[in-house]
Amino acid sequence: MNDPRELLLVGIGTMGRPYLDAAARLGLRVRAVESAAVWENRPVDLAERFYRVEGGQDESWALGVSRAVAERAPDGLVAFAEPHVLSAALAQDRLGLRGPSLHAAVISRNKALQRATFAAYGVPQPAHLHVPSVDRARAWMLERLPVVVKPLTLAGSEGVELVRTPAEVADVVARRSGEGAVLVEEAVEGPEYSWEALVADGEVLFENVTAKETTAPPYFVELCHRVGHVFEQPLADRVTALTRSVLDAIGMRTGLVHLEFKVGPRGPALIEIAVRTPGDYLPDAIGLAYGFDLYEAVIRLSLGMPLDGPVTGRPVSWAATVFPTAAPGTISAISGVPEVLAHPAVVRVRLRKGVGDAVRPLSSSSQRMGHVLINASSPDEREDALEHVRHTLSIHVEQN
Repeated sequence: MNDPRELLLVGIGTMGRPYLDAAARLGLRVRAVESAAVWENRPVDLAERFYRVEGGQDESWALGVSRAVAERAPDGLVAFAEPHVLSAALAQDRLGLRGPSLHAAVISRNKALQRATFAAYGVPQPAHLHVPSVDRARAWMLERLPVVVKPLTLAGSEGVELVRTPAEVADVVARRSGEGAVLVEEAVEGPEYSWEALVADGEVLFENVTAKETTAPPYFVELCHRVGHVFEQPLADRVTALTRSVLDAIGMRTGLVHLEFKVGPRGPALIEIAVRTPGDYLPDAIGLAYGFDLYEAVIRLSLGMPLDGPVTGRPVSWAATVFPTAAPGTISAISGVPEVLAHPAVVRVRLRKGVGDAVRPLSSSSQRMGHVLINASSPDEREDALEHVRHTLSIHVEQN
């Protein structure tokens, strides 16, 4: 009897745990590269071996992946989050494994490379300037307000900041001139969306649009995702043209794509592209909305296996993730969780903070307090559930 096929997972944490569950259902052997930060809580029952990574930089993950593939070449390899993408792509390229392509991975990890590449391919995007220090962009910003300042490689809205006035230009220059290279862009005024797609050998097999709600400027931290959004024509065709031109520009081959864009006065404009699992439990919401396991589908693509059953392009239900908020301070009480869970459209409530924990002003997604996953039978029921969560789940704080 032949040995089962083997999957190497790069990064798991909490949100990546469903990859382990899907691999177990498929009867795969699993090895995993994991960070020291989550090492003690690693799910040892679902992986044959773990490779511990010290630190969270790309180079640390590359060391862990190199050790794993030198020991034994896997049949498939899946990277989870941003710091895992390059190490996985290097191994995929060397071993001839299915993946997004080394070209796509490198571009996805650097926003300045994205802007240069998409400019060459004529992809609609904001006017932009890449500078070694934000003070070098002072004059450019003052001529184009409002603008957005963002780091080159971080994720989760970290370091992304809207600058609207000359006074704010002076402030951001004073605060961030020692940060190093940044990208400065004209702000696109309009609603924000993301596009998630399964791609095999450059062909889009499945796609979803997610409508987003964010905090007010200047940081735009995401607070709600409604999956299964449908655009009317002719905007739908323009969004399709945008997404395909991005895939062509980066040389996308096989895997999961997460693309963010805004629809401004001139139509859809690309914000950024990632060739890894989207965060915020979006795969959970997408799987519920379309009736298939997105994690398992990604594994199947990495191994060259056919997708299991039809992957429909139309939602069968209406899912969302919503992130509770509270004023800055110290949490004194949390109420309403049982009542929220009792709602028929609420799938789960998962809070990361409890009584006694500090709540900081929101400037990145890593500071949020948890999430609620919703799956409803209609758009109206989804809105009812979202309102129920927002009015029932209360996080009480004492001001510091």
